[in-house]
Amino acid sequence: MTNSRLSGPLFKNLLEKRMTFEQVFDRIVEFMGSDPCGHYRLMVGTDSQVHRSHTTFITGIVIQNMGKGVWACIRRVIVPRKMTQLHERISLELSLTEEIVAMFTEERKNTLINIVLPNVYAGATFTMEGHIDIGEGKRNKTSEFVAEMVTRMESMGVEPKIKPDAFVASSYANRYTK
Repeated sequence: MTNSRLSGPLFKNLLEKRMTFEQVFDRIVEFMGSDPCGHYRLMVGTDSQVHRSHTTFITGIVIQNMGKGVWACIRRVIVPRKMTQLHERISLELSLTEEIVAMFTEERKNTLINIVLPNVYAGATFTMEGHIDIGEGKRNKTSEFVAEMVTRMESMGVEPKIKPDAFVASSYANRYTK
């Protein structure tokens, strides 16, 4: 089953289907709680694929404990038309990423920060990143949108990452758009 934006955000991964965002957040808390001294990166990114009669958008949420593993899930949104305009598609990708980032309210972010906070002097870290499926190279068709999209992500208080560092969008989410 796919979700539309109207049916609410349902997430899944290889082990669990039809998770609510609250369940996703609980899994992230459990993952971080298993090693409160970890070096955590919470990353959100979206990729899209145009098909014959629709466009598929996949948003990935990845929590990584550097060098020690990850927990991840995706959310699928189908737009029932071919979205051929690149700026429109990239902008919607970022809007879907922003929608998920906004679900990490200050209270939720503080919950995650408080897991590592007692261990900061022992080296524990927590960062949040927004992965944008665009690149700056001269041959990259999305390079003209970099400043606009990076500014949007920065305005949410999240560190923007673009290709080649935006692997949640360009690799993880991309894998599920086909």
